[in-house]
Amino acid sequence: MLEIDQLRVQRGARTVLDVHSLQLLPGQVLGVLGPNGAGKSTLLGALSGELAASSGRVLLDGRALEQWPGPERARRLAVLAQTSTLDFAFRVEDVVGMGRLPHGSGRERDEQIVAAALHAADAAYLSGRNYLTLSGGERQRVHLARVLAQLWPGGAGQTLLLDEPTSMLDPLHQHSTLQAVRDFAQRGAAVLLIVHDLNLAARYCDRLLLLVDGRVQALGTVDQVLQADQLKSVFGLDVLVQRHPERDHPLIVVR
Repeated sequence: MLEIDQLRVQRGARTVLDVHSLQLLPGQVLGVLGPNGAGKSTLLGALSGELAASSGRVLLDGRALEQWPGPERARRLAVLAQTSTLDFAFRVEDVVGMGRLPHGSGRERDEQIVAAALHAADAAYLSGRNYLTLSGGERQRVHLARVLAQLWPGGAGQTLLLDEPTSMLDPLHQHSTLQAVRDFAQRGAAVLLIVHDLNLAARYCDRLLLLVDGRVQALGTVDQVLQADQLKSVFGLDVLVQRHPERDHPLIVVR
């Protein structure tokens, strides 16, 4: 399990993240919401070990994150950044196969996993293509397949951190991508998902964390966090919170 203990990140004299306690639970998707500059990407950077904490700790199974050897940590923790830059004309399968580098599972098994991860990310039809010829949304789904392949098939003890994985996607692929993330969590992995769309968060997340100025404004179930008065105070958005007519999760309607 990945967790935070009294974590603070500072830039100069300014505290940009101050989270006392947070646990990513196996089998659940935790959605992270907040206005621009709230500290969402800073949180992901700290959880992944990319950003050093000014104080406090990030623990993976009770052990400080920095104490894990790189390959061993990579078999348990995968990160999809908001933008993934790659300027070489690799085949799509080769890009996804980079997720298998920490493993010693052999070429045949890795090829099977790459194919399964591409299918899970709704990107199997891109097999054989030159990565540089893909659209932004197609590249985003290829990188999702890469991090899925890194942890494949998923399970308890593994954590997936995703920074706005639907930002370049059309509505259909937004839903197929987040359904793939949900399916992965249901195998036992813990998932943290930074997302801006409140209705996507309501549909695909088990819990929500609302950040404001680097601090926790709310943490709880979808129903607990997506309250009209709270959304108004954080986003300045006047909304109605209704129930989805078929799925019964909150449905956010802007007045």
